[in-house]
Amino acid sequence: MKIENIKINGFGNLEEKEIDFSEHINIVHGNNESGKSTLLKFISNIFFGTSKNKKGKEYSDYDKYKPWNSKTFSGKIKYKLDNSDEFEVYREFGGKKNPKIYNGQKEDISKQFTIDKTNGNQFFVEQTGVDETIFLSTVVSMQQEVKLDRNVQNTLLQKVANLASTGDDSVSYKKAQEKINKRQIEEIGTSRSQGRPINIIKEEKFKIQDEIGELEGCKQRKIEIDEEKAQKKEQLIKIEQELENLRKVKKIKDKERLEKEKIKINENLKYNQEQRKKELEKQKEQIINRSAESKEQVKKQEEPKNIKTPQNTKNVALIIFIVIGIIAEIISIFFLKNLIGIILATVIMLFSSLGYFLEYKKIKRNKMEEQKKVLKEEKQKREQEDKLKEELDKLEAEIKVLEKNINESQKQIQEDKQKILIEKTLEKEELSKEIQKGLVETLFNMPNIENEIERKEEEKNNIKLHYNSLELEEKTIKPKLEKVALLEERLEETKQHEAELEENYLAIEKTKEILETAYHKMRQNVTPKLTQELSKNIYKISDGKYSKINLHEQEGIIIEKENGEYIEAGKLSVRNHRSIIFILKACNGKRINTRKHANNIR
Repeated sequence: MKIENIKINGFGNLEEKEIDFSEHINIVHGNNESGKSTLLKFISNIFFGTSKNKKGKEYSDYDKYKPWNSKTFSGKIKYKLDNSDEFEVYREFGGKKNPKIYNGQKEDISKQFTIDKTNGNQFFVEQTGVDETIFLSTVVSMQQEVKLDRNVQNTLLQKVANLASTGDDSVSYKKAQEKINKRQIEEIGTSRSQGRPINIIKEEKFKIQDEIGELEGCKQRKIEIDEEKAQKKEQLIKIEQELENLRKVKKIKDKERLEKEKIKINENLKYNQEQRKKELEKQKEQIINRSAESKEQVKKQEEPKNIKTPQNTKNVALIIFIVIGIIAEIISIFFLKNLIGIILATVIMLFSSLGYFLEYKKIKRNKMEEQKKVLKEEKQKREQEDKLKEELDKLEAEIKVLEKNINESQKQIQEDKQKILIEKTLEKEELSKEIQKGLVETLFNMPNIENEIERKEEEKNNIKLHYNSLELEEKTIKPKLEKVALLEERLEETKQHEAELEENYLAIEKTKEILETAYHKMRQNVTPKLTQELSKNIYKISDGKYSKINLHEQEGIIIEKENGEYIEAGKLSVRNHRSIIFILKACNGKRINTRKHANNIR
């Protein structure tokens, strides 16, 4: 990578500065506090941003490099990558975390790179493979920062080890292997692990299989229910047909019974009319007899009465008494000439006359009353005869009506009987077209068809009740069957997931195998050349004190002392340790060409 131009609007004590860099080495010089270190900090901050975190220092970069005089806290850098792609980065340090990145055609391509929530846009890391830590520990050496802390030293040593083992300083075979193993355990798992995806999916599969096994009986029961329902439907169809036939026969028989009852009513009516006729004829005879008796009595009353009544005898005696009194009066007057006798005779004669007069009146009154009585009796007899005649006429008229009704009833009864016989024959013939003739006769000869219909209805209701219970059971089973279907679908998905996990597990195992093979090949190709180059440089820097450097998988960089003892690079003196670090920086800057060897891995 080559920086071509820097434009500083405001950064620390630098304001409105623009610097163009030429090919190869460029030297920036100036007095103390003129801004040389600030320029280096501007370069790193424009690539990685300005932090407001103090990170153990007295001031944060944001507070330390905030412009002294200018209100503008921004700048731009133009650079070219090794592949000749040109880019410009503009950043405002005053709070905006993400810069604007432009390509050679001045197009904004900021969104083409990963944006980290903590570190912002990762364009420089993605373009160069160098993060901020490596950038500050290799490319940039700030004033007072020549001495590297333990973490940076370890980082650089690890990068060299990575370079020796994989051909790429950012790729550690050991870490890659550990990461693959870790991801294999976390994302898939093994037969001995617990709570991992493969274990969870297997447990879920077994659980689903157990649930399906428990609900498997529902399928068989559903088949049995369907068969029973079909059987009950057939039974219902059959019994409905039988009931229909019975109802048809019952309808015919009911109709016949109604007609017979009608005939019976007419016969009863005829019988009543005949009885009534007999009663009327008897009454007629009685009236005729009574009329004859009445006429006989009238005839007897009209005959002369020769026998004197007691009343006439009494009248004769009274007349004799009066005559005797008159004679006594005459005798007294003419012969006795006695006053008392005359008075007595007179009184007797008066009383006799008065008694006669009174008796005469009584007799006359009695005679009149008797005449009236006779007239009344004659009137009553005439009225009675008229009434008897009227009753006789009514009876004769009613008898004629009854005779007519009896004849009509008899005729209607005969017609109805004939009609019943004809209709029954026709209906039997019609019914024989729908059902067997023998069955028709059997149904018609059935003694109590109502009881048979009731029995069939009860049988039908029992079948329906059983059918409804089957439907209710089917409704109860249906959710379970739906659950079975869902469980089977889940089981299939689980099996697919399990197959995918097992496939991924095998893929990872294959990857690990390929990675290990590639790793050994890379070590055979890269490590000897790198260790040879490092050994030459350490020999020169240490004035021949150290002549061999080896890379150990577990202990990292191993230095061979003059006496043949091997020690870790971290156990050397600070001066020698720092020399190795500078060699590593040089190697990192030189970037030994191992890409052609890395093709075996990729």
